[in-house]
Amino acid sequence: GGALGLRDLRVSLGTGGLGVPHHQVLKGTPSSLACGKPQQLNRVVGGEDSTDSEWPWIVSIQKNGTHHCAGSLLTSRWVITAAHCFKEYVHNLNKPSLFSVLLGAWQLGNPGSRSQKVGVAWVQPHPVYSWKEGARADIALVRLERSIQFSERVLPICLPDASIHLPPNTHCWISGWGSIQDGVPLPHPQTLQKLKVPIIDSEVCSHLYWRGAGQGPITEDMLCAGYLEGERDACLGDSGGPLMCQVDGAWLLAGIISWGEGCAERNRPGVYISLSAHRSWVEKIVALVYINVNDFYSYFACFFPCLGTLESKGPEGVKVGGWMLA
Repeated sequence: GGALGLRDLRVSLGTGGLGVPHHQVLKGTPSSLACGKPQQLNRVVGGEDSTDSEWPWIVSIQKNGTHHCAGSLLTSRWVITAAHCFKEYVHNLNKPSLFSVLLGAWQLGNPGSRSQKVGVAWVQPHPVYSWKEGARADIALVRLERSIQFSERVLPICLPDASIHLPPNTHCWISGWGSIQDGVPLPHPQTLQKLKVPIIDSEVCSHLYWRGAGQGPITEDMLCAGYLEGERDACLGDSGGPLMCQVDGAWLLAGIISWGEGCAERNRPGVYISLSAHRSWVEKIVALVYINVNDFYSYFACFFPCLGTLESKGPEGVKVGGWMLA
């Protein structure tokens, strides 16, 4: 499951959708490769296993070849996850040779020839994150050593606009390869799990986790989701993995699995770091690393509406135009 003994989450079924607009796909982008749109839409209704390629942006962040945390693909070179996954390695984030990223795998025990494994170039945790359990800004960007190839198994998820609001009881999804209960790992072949979870009102969640004056652990950049009665929240999923909400037919990365207390305990819903709260930081980091000429004609995740042109010099001195990201 997730790193450092932090709460992992697991999963059941359904569909959810919000009637709010999301940012457009880049002009000139093949519609078949839009962010947040899986190429295979079949679902198994009534089980816990996801279907193959249902969540093509979910990745396994591995330490020494073993699953460590989950993450989400944003572009051909960037993955986003929870910063706490790297707590024990905070002094080695510029040379994280222990870590690799497995993309396009549905079953970790049988990833298949169409999966892709890539080394990690560096890890960029949010500068505000304090490396304490339950702290705000528990997010990190993972730079891949090379660009990966998009396919029906490997696609990016969309980032939400800062204006998107997820009202209580909005149904979203979590997914991961974590433990099925405390101390019980996901059995072979380790099929990706999924669970539909409702968004919980932030004030309700703050009250549930309140520990006294000045100790409210639910910060302004956190979202809560799950079931107050417990049970279905049963300790699967994975630290760093996505809280995904479908908006106008595209899946948005609403949050990142961060923390909680116990597994499926009453009145202890899962807590997620909100991506709408940190979108500007993500865009700033990703946009600072410019694409090379070979990447220019590839498809990139849809971060921006098509409002104009961004011109800059890439690392090879090639002008970079349009809202393309590394």
